[in-house]
Amino acid sequence: MKVSRRRFLASALASGLLPIQAFAAREIGPEWIVGVIPDAPFNIDLVNLRLVPEASRRQSVRFRGEEAPGTVVVDAAARALYLVQHGGRALRFGIAVGRDGTSWRGSAVVGRKAKWPTWTPTANMRKRNPKLPIQVKGGPENPLGARALYLYQNGIDTLYRIHGTNEPWSIGKAASSGCIRMLNEDVFELYGSVPVGTRVVVR
Repeated sequence: MKVSRRRFLASALASGLLPIQAFAAREIGPEWIVGVIPDAPFNIDLVNLRLVPEASRRQSVRFRGEEAPGTVVVDAAARALYLVQHGGRALRFGIAVGRDGTSWRGSAVVGRKAKWPTWTPTANMRKRNPKLPIQVKGGPENPLGARALYLYQNGIDTLYRIHGTNEPWSIGKAASSGCIRMLNEDVFELYGSVPVGTRVVVR
């Protein structure tokens, strides 16, 4: 059974986890924004799902992998991230992955998490594009979006992240500098669902 993001939010609203203003519609013509999740210090925009391919929308699916419940599995080729659940199920989210030559594969853990994270381009990124800023504070215009999960191996930061985006139209594409992008509303849910130490498999 498919579970839409809106159905998830409706359940959260009914249980009192989100206030009613989360559904304050403010759709304007063909724009991406259709509402907000109240957050601090910025609200999180809900995107117009009519502009998101169905395969990239949040949904509950069968999962046939060997990973244990609670594991995050990224299938880069399919542009999908799975949060493994019990009973052979998983939540699947659409993602954007690294462009050719910038993708990363392997097993890691969530070493830390951040709300409205600061973006600091790596030295390699700035070498490829000297116009990049040294640092961008967290906010709606930040490329890391509303949340970030930092991937570590053996206690060392890999410099790869699972994060939100200020470019929702990039979801489903090979568009990033190597990190895994999600819609802000999806990474908001993932952030709240997985603790530090969660295993992440990128394949």
